[in-house]
Amino acid sequence: MHARFYAPDAHATGDVVSLPDDEAEHLTRVLRLKVGERVIVFNGRGQAFDAAVESARRRAVQVRIGRASEAAPEARVAITLVQAVLKGDKMDDVVRDAVMVGVTAIQPIVSTRTEVSRASVERSRRQERWQRIAVSSAKQCGRAVVPVILDPQPFDALGGLLDQRRLPSPALMLVEPAARVDALSLKELGGSTPKEASLLTGPEGGWTPDEVRIAAPWCRFVTLGGRTLRGDAMALVAVAALFAKWNEY
Repeated sequence: MHARFYAPDAHATGDVVSLPDDEAEHLTRVLRLKVGERVIVFNGRGQAFDAAVESARRRAVQVRIGRASEAAPEARVAITLVQAVLKGDKMDDVVRDAVMVGVTAIQPIVSTRTEVSRASVERSRRQERWQRIAVSSAKQCGRAVVPVILDPQPFDALGGLLDQRRLPSPALMLVEPAARVDALSLKELGGSTPKEASLLTGPEGGWTPDEVRIAAPWCRFVTLGGRTLRGDAMALVAVAALFAKWNEY
């Protein structure tokens, strides 16, 4: 199987396009591919192509686009993961796994119990890092779409994002079973399969009672049973469970 590379400028057969610097370095320094070798490139917006290396220097690689290539199918339900930022490298794992399992976008939010501030996230350029991880995960799992990592937002902005349709509805908020008497387990979630949805998952310490109250006008509350899962595992389990319920698998 040919190696896959992210080439955002790839649009049509016959074009010669440059790879981003980190992709070029991976091709030349890690895989040590040479001029003429065959690869697959994808533009992150759903198109993938066979291609050949046209020129290869350490951080300057061009490829010639060939015929269209088949990519992994996208999910029929476009899920935006609204993830409270986790500490350390745990958020990296969430981004990697969420892209792998098939989410369409990731909206990081800073909640009361998030252990890093929004300013810290911006100073450390974590959004850029998460976007690179999304590219890497898409490469690995065969997708031709790279989910966008949206600008981190405070929890208080949630209602506005939903009202303005910047996040899709329905919005499902994962909570502890005791957090709301009206919380449903996923198996009890009724209705037809939506075309899109938002899934909210909390930080290591969970949502505060005030956050649950604030979210009530916009969100349906759902649970994953009585077990407590790690913050970095919750998103993967929940998205996979929703896809199974909505006949994605």
